[in-house]
Amino acid sequence: MSVAAKICGLSEPESLRAAVTGGARYVGFVFYPRSPRAIAPPMAAELARLVPTGIRSVGLFVDPDDEFLEHVTGQVPLDLIQLHGGETPRRIAEIKARYALPVMKAVKIGGPDDLTTALEAAEVADRLLFDAKPPAKVSALPGGNGIAFDWTILAGRRWPRPWMLSGGLTADNLAEAVRITGASEVDVSSGVEDRPGHKDPALVRAFLSAAAGLTGAS
Repeated sequence: MSVAAKICGLSEPESLRAAVTGGARYVGFVFYPRSPRAIAPPMAAELARLVPTGIRSVGLFVDPDDEFLEHVTGQVPLDLIQLHGGETPRRIAEIKARYALPVMKAVKIGGPDDLTTALEAAEVADRLLFDAKPPAKVSALPGGNGIAFDWTILAGRRWPRPWMLSGGLTADNLAEAVRITGASEVDVSSGVEDRPGHKDPALVRAFLSAAAGLTGAS
């Protein structure tokens, strides 16, 4: 099968349509106020209702408390919760139990030592997402910074859970990233934007076309 792609940080009907018609398997909505891709739950609910059966709607959260999770999940029909902060395995397990939704844990990779975090998260999370560790500056976001990590860190490795590759991916470098890592699922946000927070439908379609021509190894 071709590489499955997730278009994250959607906030407008036009870009959502580009993702859906282009063959995305996942569409993502960011519920993190500091992000330029943040979307209000009522708008996310409207967009999520436009997503056809067979495409999974993902809600991205960063260290959310129960009140905020309930606020969002009570309005937006999500298929998967993505945790992109410093959530511990215990917190992951709590969220899974409370909301009865599968959870994908993002693991920030800066070097081989960070893979220990992935193994710990895999004990409770349903899925993993490997992203680049944010730059060491106050303004850096937990994700969506448009930077890649050293893909060879993942080369030849196998994981007990399904996983996605993220971080600095574009239509131009996707083939190399998949070849090195063996990823069968990929996630993109800034790589399909013409400015921070605004998805370019043409870039969305180009990325999905590139993914459709690839086959992952895992």
